[in-house]
Amino acid sequence: MHFVEVKGILSSKNGMNIYRGCTHGCIYCDSRSACYNMTHAFEDIEVKINAPQLLEKALRSKRKKCMIGTGSMCDPYMPAEAELKLTRKCLELIEQYQFGAVVQTKSDLILRDADVLAAINEQQKAVVQITMTTFDDELCGIIEPNVCRTSRRFEVLMEMKKLGIPTIVWLCPFLPYINDNEENLRGLLNYCAEAGVKGIISFGIGLTLREGNREYFYSALDRHFHGLSDRYRCEFGYSYEIASPDSIKLMDMLSQFCEKYGIMHDNDQCFAYLNELPEKYEQLTLF
Repeated sequence: MHFVEVKGILSSKNGMNIYRGCTHGCIYCDSRSACYNMTHAFEDIEVKINAPQLLEKALRSKRKKCMIGTGSMCDPYMPAEAELKLTRKCLELIEQYQFGAVVQTKSDLILRDADVLAAINEQQKAVVQITMTTFDDELCGIIEPNVCRTSRRFEVLMEMKKLGIPTIVWLCPFLPYINDNEENLRGLLNYCAEAGVKGIISFGIGLTLREGNREYFYSALDRHFHGLSDRYRCEFGYSYEIASPDSIKLMDMLSQFCEKYGIMHDNDQCFAYLNELPEKYEQLTLF
C-alpha cells in the first residue's frame, strides 16, 4: 500500500475511485487489464489520501444535486478501508452536502457504514450494489479468495432490505464450465428475490478477457481447474468476449425469473435508476 495526493477525485459522470488496485484476488478481474495503464503492482494499493478534501471541494461547487458513485473500478471496501476509513469519510460528506450515493462492493465491510447510508437514503437516495458470481461458497473461495463469501453478501442484502436501502445485484461474470449452470444461477436468483433487490445487472453469461487479466485468469485456472485453460485457448483464442455455450438458455431463465418477481433487469433501465435525481429531493427544494 502506498499513498498519493491527486488533483481531482470525481469523474465527468460523478464517479470516484478512492483506491487503485485491489487485494480481493478475484481470478477474473478486468481491472488488471493492461489498458488501464497501472504503474504499480495491482496488490500494492494506491490510496488517494486527499480524496475527502477533494470531494468536499467538488460537492461545494456543484450547482445541482446528483448521485455520487464509487466502486465501479476498484472496491471501496477492500481491507485497507477498515483502518483508513476514507470511504466512510466520503459518505459522510455526501450526507452533509445532501447528495445521493451509489456504492458497489463485494465486501461485508459496507455494513460498518450502514448508518451513514441510511441517513443519505432518508434525505436523498442511497443505492448499494453487490456483485455475486457463484452460489457455492466453496467455489466462491476459489474464484474470489480474499473477500467474503456469497452467503455473507446475501446477509448484506438482507440488512439493506431491513434499512429500506434499495439494492442492485451484478450477476457477473459467469465463467464457462465453472459457474455457468442452472443450479448456480437459480441459487443466486433466489437470493435476489428473497432480499427484494430492485434490479439485476447482467451482461450475458460469460466474461471478458484481455491483455493483463487474461494471463492472470489462465494462471489461476492452471492452479485450480486442471486442463481448463487449454480448453479456453482452443475454444476462445484471444477473443475479448467469452460467452458460455449455455448463454441464451441461462439469460432466458434470468429474464423469466425477473419478470415473475418484478425485478428490474434491463441494464439501461438499471443504470438510469442508479443515476436519476430522486423526486423527493426535488420536492423538498420547492418549499
